[in-house]
Amino acid sequence: MGRVAATALSVWLWTACGQVYRPVVIPCTAGGVPGCPVEPPPTPSNFHTVFGITTNTSNYPGGAMQIDVSGDTIVGETPTYDPSAPNLGNNPTHAAIFPNDSRVFVASAGSVLSSGLDVVSSFFPVTQSRVATGLSTVTTIPVPSLSNQTSSIAAISESGNVVSVTLNTPWSNAAVGYAIVISGVIIPHCTLPACNPQAYNGTFPLSSISGTTIQYVNPASSGLAPASGGTAFVPPQPVFLNSTQNNFMYVANYNSNSVSVINPTTNVVTNSATVGAHPVSMAQMPNGLKIYVANEGSNTVSSVNASDLSQNTLTGFSGVTPVWAVARGDSQKIYVVTQGDGQLVTIDTATDAVTSSLPVGGGANFIYLDPILNRLYVVNPVTGTVFVFSDTGGANDTPLPTPLAIISFTSGSAACPLGCTPVSVTALPDGSRFYVASYASYPGPTTTQCPDANVTGACIVAGLTVFDAGTFLPEYPAAPTLTLLAGPPPCTASPSNPCSTDWPFLAGQYAVAPVIACNTAPGALYTPSTTRFRVFTTAAEDGSHVYVSMCDAGAIADVITTGSNINNSGGNIPADSLNADLVAPPLACTQPSCSAASITAFSITSNVVTFQAANKFVAGQAVTIYGLTTGTYFNSLTFTVLATGLSGSQFECNFTNSNIGLTSDAGTAVPNTSPQTPIFLLMGQ
Repeated sequence: MGRVAATALSVWLWTACGQVYRPVVIPCTAGGVPGCPVEPPPTPSNFHTVFGITTNTSNYPGGAMQIDVSGDTIVGETPTYDPSAPNLGNNPTHAAIFPNDSRVFVASAGSVLSSGLDVVSSFFPVTQSRVATGLSTVTTIPVPSLSNQTSSIAAISESGNVVSVTLNTPWSNAAVGYAIVISGVIIPHCTLPACNPQAYNGTFPLSSISGTTIQYVNPASSGLAPASGGTAFVPPQPVFLNSTQNNFMYVANYNSNSVSVINPTTNVVTNSATVGAHPVSMAQMPNGLKIYVANEGSNTVSSVNASDLSQNTLTGFSGVTPVWAVARGDSQKIYVVTQGDGQLVTIDTATDAVTSSLPVGGGANFIYLDPILNRLYVVNPVTGTVFVFSDTGGANDTPLPTPLAIISFTSGSAACPLGCTPVSVTALPDGSRFYVASYASYPGPTTTQCPDANVTGACIVAGLTVFDAGTFLPEYPAAPTLTLLAGPPPCTASPSNPCSTDWPFLAGQYAVAPVIACNTAPGALYTPSTTRFRVFTTAAEDGSHVYVSMCDAGAIADVITTGSNINNSGGNIPADSLNADLVAPPLACTQPSCSAASITAFSITSNVVTFQAANKFVAGQAVTIYGLTTGTYFNSLTFTVLATGLSGSQFECNFTNSNIGLTSDAGTAVPNTSPQTPIFLLMGQ
């Protein structure tokens, strides 16, 4: 019986195995199994996300990307280059997420651009899954104009570039300087190409308003015939989003002086109400009852009931240009910072009365509330200072807040010895550290020359300073500001694995050339046509990473705070170190100016090179030269197209060299894709 059983078992094992190979998984570790990759393995962690909002060039929509915190990767992006696809709209300004992390909303003040649309877009984030899904399809929600800012046109005429419009219904909520839109006007007996029948239409600043007569200046018009019909309206220009509820999202509209509410089920604006002039920030109480709106243009703060957008009377506020507001976690206090006179104002939500006002210096424009340590961080980029206040105590405690520290970022300071402009603050949820994102500007070209040899001329250096939350001192006094740019990833070249040459930053590079669209003057008031944050920072929900969006660099710095990962040599990565730069996807340009041009000849005169080439380039466009056989020294160089000498048959660029006469040659000028510029970060789940 035993022999029979043994024989049967052997036959069973043999038939069970067959020719099927059972794979064996051998874990790869640095310096372990041959053939394993040399990069550090990811740290097993719970799923957490951060969102980055980016802008593109004026003719293309902005974008959003979702970052997987533990994986240090971008796991989802919205379309950024196809105007016909559902996207975020032009000129994104701000973003918010529902408290349950179920949906992200992005405000886009598209009407800043001629014929652009004001919308709030939304999408569902990538969730933890074994299957890569990407972000959901973007839903676009139009933000309509108010009824008292819209009218049909009875008559319209032009005289010396000044256009006069007679409205059928007068506007009761508009002033000189507001953006207005003229649409649907058709000039009779006017046909292309000799005459543009839609020459009255576009977005313009209002230059005069009196009753039913408004005026604006249209530099492109000349000798237009009178017309009628069409519509004139004040575009809303949404600039800020906030909600502590999961069933409504609230929008502040800068140009129409209003607040709107969006129903996410129907994806429509269900109600709008007028507030003060130029609202730029909102804070809803965590209990959802009220919304407080900072109205930059009228020096007021509005208290709005969330249920119906009716207003309450707020007393005692006298600040100049309120620009940012936050709500305390217990819903008892609202804190507002005023940029004009530099005050941190406390509002009691039970009485809607101002209870205190503390000086933070003219120019202060941002507040971060740390709910763990109950602290307020107020940033003043003009004075290069960060103020820290305690937020503890009950509703009747006075004075609140209590000053704790004043941190300087000026030249010679411990936080930034060479001098920095602080912009934003975030903190770790364990209460151990807080972080200040800042930048240094070097305009060049003499004593203010960029200290980074990789950048010629003017540059921007973005930085992140780590502070001990107990002492308010930099964690690393020898080098308090972390470098936020990294060179190309390590790569061992081989015929089958050529190293990438398109990484935007060089080895050792820590500065970037300034981008005009990112140029936010520290003391300037915010408008929808400017970037609000040149750099911005936020921490992941688990505190394992801190991120910094760098507008000029076109990238988001990923800083590890835990020191738990393993580096290539097998040792621990020091805490608070740059792990990677997550580069925003480039703009896939489809405009005529993005077509390559074939070069037939070149010449150099007075340090200006003139390329003979049939082209559709525009001034300021960056192009790279390839394939020249005589002017080989031009190959692989990137030039900026000058406005002078630009025509359909030639373009000019600066190039330091001795004069060279017209020389025949054959090559190609290829326009560079424009990187998106990250402007805001949002913590997800």
